[in-house]
Amino acid sequence: MSELWEGPLEKIDDFRWRIPKTYKPGMRVPGIIYADEKLLKDIHHDKAAEQVANVAFLPGIINASLGMPDLHWGFGFAIGGVAATDIENGGVVAPGGIGYDINCGVRLVRTNLSFDDVKDKLRDLVNAFFSNVPSGVGSKGEIRISAKDERQLLIKGAKWAVENGYGVEEDLESTEEYGAIQGADPDAVSERAYERGKAQSGTLGSGNHFAEIQAIDQLYDAKLCDEFGLDLGQVMVMIHSGSRGFGYQICDDYVKNMVHCLQKYNINVPDRQLACAPVNSPEGKQYLAAMRCAANYAWNNRQCLMHLARRSFERVFNTSWQKLGMHLIYDVAHNIAKIERYVIDGKEKLLCVHRKGATRAFGPGHPALPEKYKNSGQPVIIPGDMGRNSYLLVGTKKAEEETFGSTCHGAGRIKSRSAAIKTVNYNTLLKQLESKGIIVRASGKGTIVEEAPEAYKDVNEVVNVVHNAGISRRVCKMRPIGVVKG
Repeated sequence: MSELWEGPLEKIDDFRWRIPKTYKPGMRVPGIIYADEKLLKDIHHDKAAEQVANVAFLPGIINASLGMPDLHWGFGFAIGGVAATDIENGGVVAPGGIGYDINCGVRLVRTNLSFDDVKDKLRDLVNAFFSNVPSGVGSKGEIRISAKDERQLLIKGAKWAVENGYGVEEDLESTEEYGAIQGADPDAVSERAYERGKAQSGTLGSGNHFAEIQAIDQLYDAKLCDEFGLDLGQVMVMIHSGSRGFGYQICDDYVKNMVHCLQKYNINVPDRQLACAPVNSPEGKQYLAAMRCAANYAWNNRQCLMHLARRSFERVFNTSWQKLGMHLIYDVAHNIAKIERYVIDGKEKLLCVHRKGATRAFGPGHPALPEKYKNSGQPVIIPGDMGRNSYLLVGTKKAEEETFGSTCHGAGRIKSRSAAIKTVNYNTLLKQLESKGIIVRASGKGTIVEEAPEAYKDVNEVVNVVHNAGISRRVCKMRPIGVVKG
């Protein structure tokens, strides 16, 4: 994937670039990439922009195939890709537009603690996190469930965790879809997926997944910070995880099956990884039913992980999480397909919105938001790498108009895991992080090296683009102080 992309890009404005519809015969819409001049250089370094163009072939695609500023090469769709298809006009759903880690996402938890309160206990906190939260490939958790419970979990999502003592009702209000998307069908899931998922509730997983203790180091919107109860130096907890082996298996099962749909429904795409089926077809409906099971599994998983994080703080500070003020700000997915309504050319349409490495970013007043976020807009959580920053933003009306209510999901890789292992020295990296006051624990040295800051774009530059383009608005910035990596 080191090949340079040399296709045409037309400048729309300082933060948007167009791949014209004429670039490849068969493109139904143009591609639009959100980037500034600096980030554009990274985007030219792989074929992610080619994937943006390829997605424009999908039947029923509306307006444009979109790429966010964290864009990089992925399976079928680029990571950082967004596409909406018109369900009533043959619009398709493509598993490659959601990805293997279905409902990989992020949740952000506030605390009443300041950096001064935790600095002398930070190593104890990180060790408690590492001890309580199983991480790494194939990791298994203490939250074990029966086969009967697992089917309930797939329907109830995070509500299952709350009902079983792993959280409180108010957590659900602060979770996208209230922690459970409707339409999940446990019968659409293979036995292999069930087998892979049954021991992984409340586990972090591997790769770029993490549980991170952070401190707020910059406020951008004083009014919203007051509204959300946030201040300089305040300690936050960010959790990044997904549907683990369960979601991976569902994607694997359906990608293979959907290749046959290309011929059956006379669909012409330039890449078999874009295998898809009409949303209203039996195959499309079955995939969405299985995908929703994985999405609910992931929301339950992050709810359980938050419970374990709260328990870690309780042990170190010897008091309840309620007294520590550990309330959920929000939980948002960034690998999912959602059925949403939008006004297109003056008509309301029902669309299948693919967000792959992209975060929902609904603006103020959107009916899907809980009452407490109706005025502010939806909280948007953008994690960076473990050596820089992460952000809390809010969604905007402009995002609803331009990007189907979507924004970026993180920094975006610029160096593959194998390249990072070859070029990053483990001991040097640890010293660099420690010099910044960041304590890191992981299940293996390789994980830390693969996730080195230099393997990622600078999240500050990525967030600048979405903020200046108006598709999400900065609220505050956090710096990492303690990191547990999968």
